[in-house]
Amino acid sequence: MSIPLSPTGPSMKDYSCDTQCTWCDGCGDYGIWTALKRSLVESGLQPWQVLLCYDVGCHGNMSDKLQGYRFHGLHGRVLPFAAGAALANPNVPVIAVGGDGASFSEGVGHLVHAIRSNYPMVFILHNNANYGLTLGQASALTWQGQPMNTSPNGIPEHTLPSMDFVFSLEPTFVARGFSGNIAQLTKIFQAAMKHRGFAFVDVLQACPTYNKFATHDYLLERCYDANAEGHDPTDFKKARVLATDTGKRISTGIQDCGCVVLHEGFRLNRRFLWFIAILTISHI
Repeated sequence: MSIPLSPTGPSMKDYSCDTQCTWCDGCGDYGIWTALKRSLVESGLQPWQVLLCYDVGCHGNMSDKLQGYRFHGLHGRVLPFAAGAALANPNVPVIAVGGDGASFSEGVGHLVHAIRSNYPMVFILHNNANYGLTLGQASALTWQGQPMNTSPNGIPEHTLPSMDFVFSLEPTFVARGFSGNIAQLTKIFQAAMKHRGFAFVDVLQACPTYNKFATHDYLLERCYDANAEGHDPTDFKKARVLATDTGKRISTGIQDCGCVVLHEGFRLNRRFLWFIAILTISHI
């Protein structure tokens, strides 16, 4: 792949591709795409200085719409590859992207151990509560009772409490954003990239074609910035309460405990890091 080198600092144009976007009009992927480009530019990272890893799904189609070194993995398997890459070369920022369907179903085991091992990387969850690329298939995060294309009579299973599940694993960095608030989402991505361990970022987004319950207007009306309202980003217990209370309002913001990461905590040598990287990738 040939990446043009900018003689000065990076710009939005440096991350642009000629590939035409194929997302539906009003898709939240546009907001995440824009915020990710802005965060990379404002962090001073050139496209050749970062690795972007994509799972399979509508979000994964971003792999040919955002310039840089890119890897498009198998469904639900992006995390082990990204973790292996991050351990093999800790000097290169690694950002992995996955959907709620793959990440909390076939890929949920990888998510558990990525958080547990605190790999030095960012994981962005595109959360539109369905499998959009398979035309409205219900996911583990689809609301219980909600009719979908694959379950016209409603979902019988209860909705997996994703944020409570993530907090139960004691992550060192967890955040939630909304694709309709690009300014805040850009700051969240920047903070995640500065974190020295595993940064989990849940991004609520609209799927105007298949998700008729958590629409853009629904999220816009309910999402608020908890940090702006005085939440202490180091208060883990309070953050868990705020993140799991999505009744009348939905909190967004950052929770960062600043814990030491795997390769720093154990002072692993480079040969052993390569060994761990190979074992990690072998689980794809």
